Amino acid sequence: MSEYYNYIKALHLIFVVTWFAGLFYIPRLFIYHIEASEKSSPEKEILTTQLKLMTKRLWNIITWPSAILCTIFAIWLLVLMPGFLKMPWMLIKLGFVLLLFIYHLKCHQIYKQLQRDEIKYTSRFMRIWNEGATLILFAVVFLVILKGTFNWIFGVIGIVVLGVLLMLGIRLYRRTQQKNPNA
Repeated sequence: MSEYYNYIKALHLIFVVTWFAGLFYIPRLFIYHIEASEKSSPEKEILTTQLKLMTKRLWNIITWPSAILCTIFAIWLLVLMPGFLKMPWMLIKLGFVLLLFIYHLKCHQIYKQLQRDEIKYTSRFMRIWNEGATLILFAVVFLVILKGTFNWIFGVIGIVVLGVLLMLGIRLYRRTQQKNPNA
């Protein structure tokens, strides 16, 4: 094993964190943009202009570079430790990473649409969409930490329960907002 392995692993984890930070925040900005588009002038124009700028900076300065650097360091780790590719947990993890890239690319598509003021989704849909990265994060962290000791039945049940709890949280938030829109 290379003497640099732990440094590369640390850099990989740093960029995992910053990538997820971007993926957690970008749908929130999408929600605000969608809701701002429903307001009247001049508030609508002021808010959407600001939200476009914030979204552009987050996406192009933090999220995309983090995804790329995270991937570069991950590949470097696999080059140093090719035996990981023979382990079932790593193959499953890479499947979740593929799902994460699909999620990221869909966020990119939504980002481009909103930059053109094309509103194709509701804020409610975006609140649900926002939880996609959370589910993937939970799955990957449990896979990496528990590796071979991971019991798949409990893992699948745990992800389903987490998904249900997230959906219930969204419904509770919506009910609270309907009762008190200024909260």
